[in-house]
Order: sequence, then C-alpha cells, then structure tokens
Amino acid sequence: MHISEGYLSGPILISGAVLAAAGTAVGLKRLDYDQIAQGGILASTFFVTSLVHVPIGPSNAHLIMNGIIGLLLGWSACPVILAALVLQAVFFQFGGITTLGVNEIIMAAPAVAVYYLFGPWISRSGWVGMAAAFAGGALAVAFSAIVMALCLFFTDENFLAVAVAAILVHLPVMIIEGVVSAFCVGFLKKVKPEMLPRTPGEQTSVFDHSPLS
Repeated sequence: MHISEGYLSGPILISGAVLAAAGTAVGLKRLDYDQIAQGGILASTFFVTSLVHVPIGPSNAHLIMNGIIGLLLGWSACPVILAALVLQAVFFQFGGITTLGVNEIIMAAPAVAVYYLFGPWISRSGWVGMAAAFAGGALAVAFSAIVMALCLFFTDENFLAVAVAAILVHLPVMIIEGVVSAFCVGFLKKVKPEMLPRTPGEQTSVFDHSPLS
C-alpha cells in the first residue's frame, strides 16, 4: 500500500504533504493525554502488521489496521499513523521521505472517514456493533486502495492498470481486516469499553470531564 519514491508527480507530492500536515495538526490538537499510551500501542500495531505479508497469487499484500485505529482514535489517527510511517521509511525503506505525505493520506484519511461513518455505532450491542466494526475495518482498506489508485492515475494515466491491480490485490485483505476489527471491538467491549466511541444520542455526563474521573 506504500508508494515508493520516484513515481509520483510534484503536484501530487506537494498536495499530499500539505494535507498530511493539516490532518496531523488537527489530530495532535484532538489527542487527549489519556490517549497517548493507546496511540503508541496502535502505532506499534500498524508498524508490525505491515511487516507480515500475505501471498496473493503472483503478488502479496499486508495488513494495514488503519480501520481499527481510525475507529478508536478518529482524527488522532493522523499523528499515530504518521509516526509509524516515518519509522517504516527510515528503518525498512517502505515508501519514502518525499512520499511520506501522500502515504499518510492514503492510510490516515480513510481511518478518519470510517470513524465518522461507523465509529459511533461500534459500541452498540449485538450484530449492529459487529457489523459496524467489520465495515470500518474492511472499508478503510478499500478507501486506502482507491486513494492510492487515484494518486497513481493522476500522476500518469499509464498507471491505470497498476492502480486497478492494487485494488484487486487488497480485496482479501479487506475481509481479513474486517474480521480482525470486529474481533478487537468485541474484545474491548468486554475488557475496556471506555475506549470505544459513544453511541449516537448517548449523553455525556458532567463527571466524564471531572479531573477526578
């Protein structure tokens, strides 16, 4: 899912860098002190799962986990994913420094999108919560593949075949990530439900913002 250096045009690289900087600034502003440890764990998860490659025909893909990160953190997923991308670029040459902004948008923008689409529903009981978690995990990968395909296509129309292949290769990954996200949400409901976003219409108690809570 990472785009390496030397393929994208200047306007795409600049646009990605600007949007990534804006998203990271918003994410840092909304990152609560209590979420720092949680963000570190999720960044580590993102970093490690990208190293596990799944053979798919003549090619391979890897888990991304941006869906569950987005469902749990919302905008704060931007700086969390960026930190992992920087480490991947420095230590393993995944992507690159000049493409860091574009890769951030590919991974983080879908994470924020699924937060608004499905985040408020994952704490619901029964099949509704599990379906929302599955959809968030699966569609985050789908959105990432589409954004990557668009970046390649708008750089050069000759990349169209590569862009379509990238989407098709990640179809099995979408299903796997949907299942993993549903499992993670189900586990958190049992052990730490306060990590999940509030359901629609749920009232916030004054004690939620108390320094003693």
